[in-house]
Amino acid sequence: MTDVLRRGRASLAFGFFAQGAAFALLVTRIPAIQDRYGVSDALLPAFLAAVPVLAGAGSVMTGRLVRRVRPSRVLRWSQPVVLLALLGVGAGERTAGLAVALAVFGLAVGALDASMNMLGVSLQRTYGRSIMLGFHAAYSLGGILGASLAWAGAHWELALWVSYLPVVAVLVPAALVGSRWYVDGEAGGGEPGDGAGGGVGFGVLVPLCLVMTFAYIGDSTVSNWSAKYLQDVLGSSEQLATVPYNVYMVTTLVGRAVGDLGVRRLGAVAVVRGGALVAAAGFAVVAGAPGAWAGMAGFTLLGLGLCVLVPQTFAAAGRLFPGNSDAAVARLNVFNYVGFLVGSPLVGALGDAWSYRGAMLVPMTLVLVTVVYARSFGGGGADRYGGGHERARAADVGRSGHEV
Repeated sequence: MTDVLRRGRASLAFGFFAQGAAFALLVTRIPAIQDRYGVSDALLPAFLAAVPVLAGAGSVMTGRLVRRVRPSRVLRWSQPVVLLALLGVGAGERTAGLAVALAVFGLAVGALDASMNMLGVSLQRTYGRSIMLGFHAAYSLGGILGASLAWAGAHWELALWVSYLPVVAVLVPAALVGSRWYVDGEAGGGEPGDGAGGGVGFGVLVPLCLVMTFAYIGDSTVSNWSAKYLQDVLGSSEQLATVPYNVYMVTTLVGRAVGDLGVRRLGAVAVVRGGALVAAAGFAVVAGAPGAWAGMAGFTLLGLGLCVLVPQTFAAAGRLFPGNSDAAVARLNVFNYVGFLVGSPLVGALGDAWSYRGAMLVPMTLVLVTVVYARSFGGGGADRYGGGHERARAADVGRSGHEV
C-alpha cells in the first residue's frame, strides 16, 4: 500500500475517534444540560428525539450532496460543525439557543456519520481486505475518552463550556489538518446488477436496514437502561450501577480491534452470525441474572457481540453496491437513528407495563433475527478476506488522483 492510503486510513480513523468523543460528551452530560437550561422532564424527550431525527435528515441530504461533492469534503467541514455545535450546547443560556445548537449538531452528525462511513467503505474496497471494524474501534476509543472527560467534568462540577472548550480547541484544528489526507474512493466501476449507474435497490438493502435497526435498539438499551436495570432490578449500589456501560464500551473496543482479523479469517457471514448469537446470549444472561455481577457478565457479552454488527452492515452495503456505495451507505445510515429512536422508549414502555427482565427479551429476539439475515453479508462473493481470498493490493484510489 502506498503512503497515500496509509495516511488516508490514519486520518479517517482519527475522524471516527473525534466523532466518538464528541457524541459521548453530549449524551453523558444530558442531566447537566437539562439543569443548565431548566428543561423540564416532559420537554426533555422532545429535545433528545430531535437530534436523531435531524441526523437522519442530514444523512439523506448527504446521499444527494455526494453526487456533486466528494464525501471527503462533506466530512472535512461537517466535523468542525459538530464540534462547534457541541460547544454551543455548553455555552448557551436560553432554551432557544439550546434548540438551535442541538439542531445544528443533529444535521451535522448525520452528514458526518454518512460521509465517514462512505470513506471507510471505499477504503476497504481499495485495500481489498477488512479494515472497517478498525475505524469503528477508533470511534469506541473516542467514546471512552469522551465519557471519561465527562465524568471528570461532573466530578469537579465544571461548567459545561469549561468541559467542552479544551476538547473542541484540540479536535477542530487536528481534524482540519488530518482532513488533508482523506482518500475518496472510485465513484463508479460497479459490476452488472450491483446498482452501478442505476441507483440502490431498496429491496436488496432491506435486510441490512433491519440489522442496523436491531443493532442500535440493542445498543440504546445498554446505554439508556443498564444503570437503572442493575440498580433497580438487580439491587446494586448506585456506584456499581455506573460500571456496566463502561464495561460494554471497553468490550466493544476490544471486539472491534480484533474483529477485522476475524473477518479476514472466517468471513463476514460467520462473524455476523457469531456476534448476533453472543449478543443474544448477553441479553439472556441479563434477563435471568440473579445478581449484579451476573448482570455485569451479560453486559460484557453484549459488548463483544453487538460491536461487529454495525461496521459489517456498512461494509456489506459497499459489497452489494460497489458502483453506488455512497448512496447505499447514506440510506443505510438513516436506520442507525431509527434504532436509536425506537430502542430506549420500547424498553422503557415494556419495563413499566410488564417487567424490565421481560423487556430485555425483546432486543434479544431482534438480535437473533440477525442470524437469519446474516447471509446478506456475503453479497458479491467478497465477504471473506484473507486466507487466500484477499485481493491483490493494487487498485485505483479513485477521485483522489493517486494510484496504489
